[in-house]
Amino acid sequence: MTTSVLDPTNEQTPEHRERAQRISSLQGATIGLLDISKPRGDVFLDTIQSLLEKKGATVLRYIKPTFTKPAPVDLRHEISTTCDAVIEALAD
Repeated sequence: MTTSVLDPTNEQTPEHRERAQRISSLQGATIGLLDISKPRGDVFLDTIQSLLEKKGATVLRYIKPTFTKPAPVDLRHEISTTCDAVIEALAD
């Protein structure tokens, strides 16, 4: 199965990116939940957090200052160095 992921920042010349390897288990994994600061994103992430914790994951919550800009470099670095995987909330 082939999956295409388009980068919305420049659709004329899509960059090839390898998919990240999936974690083998949620048990003992650290999962970051990134709220991008859109309305009701926290409601979605509250539900996801509950489900992940029931599967044995440790959940760390993060929030972007605004949904209109990319997450700050220091926030992205913190997430990438402390989490095994991340889920980003998009809601309205």
